[in-house]
Amino acid sequence: MVTAQSGAYAFDLSGGRLCLDLANTVSNRGGEDPVDHLRTYGDLIAWAVQAGAVARGAARGMLARAAARPADAQRALATACDAREMLYRLLAAVAAGKRPRPEDLAVLNDHVPAAFARARVAMAGGRFVLSAAAAVDDLASPLAPVIQSAIELLTSRDIERLRSCAADTCEWLFLDTTKNRTRRWCDMKICGNRAKIRRFRSRRQRRSR
Repeated sequence: MVTAQSGAYAFDLSGGRLCLDLANTVSNRGGEDPVDHLRTYGDLIAWAVQAGAVARGAARGMLARAAARPADAQRALATACDAREMLYRLLAAVAAGKRPRPEDLAVLNDHVPAAFARARVAMAGGRFVLSAAAAVDDLASPLAPVIQSAIELLTSRDIERLRSCAADTCEWLFLDTTKNRTRRWCDMKICGNRAKIRRFRSRRQRRSR
């Protein structure tokens, strides 16, 4: 399918980098019933627009092309989801202080030529940036800035701030940008709040005994 099954779903973009936000499009990763929020090509484009990887005008063109070529759209979605899982495994390993699997690094390197073939140097906010604009004729092109984001993160000192959410069933990835590097949750309003509620209930149960 091409249309977005997520409807008006608002993707959580608390990862701090584009590659982390894509990796976090599966909820409840550590639980028994993980939820994939990229079930259709439309979902992928909805995420890309919300994350700033694709402009709305380009997104409309890509959705129109996807509707005309559903098989191509399905392949592009599968490519994006496979890349997402590779990025999650690789970055989760780094967050845990482990060496990534050579197979995952090999897959990342397979994506490098396509990602940087679309890269252009531009000015943004008074500085030079390397960016890749999505192309309507390439339904997989929203992946290009994601791969660039992953490479930039892996080769920068920010990689030392990569964390995995402390919630048992979440396991989302994020950059800890706090001064003391003490952030434990992907989102304090969600996982952090749930942990606070559990601790409150636990204390109350102990007092009632």
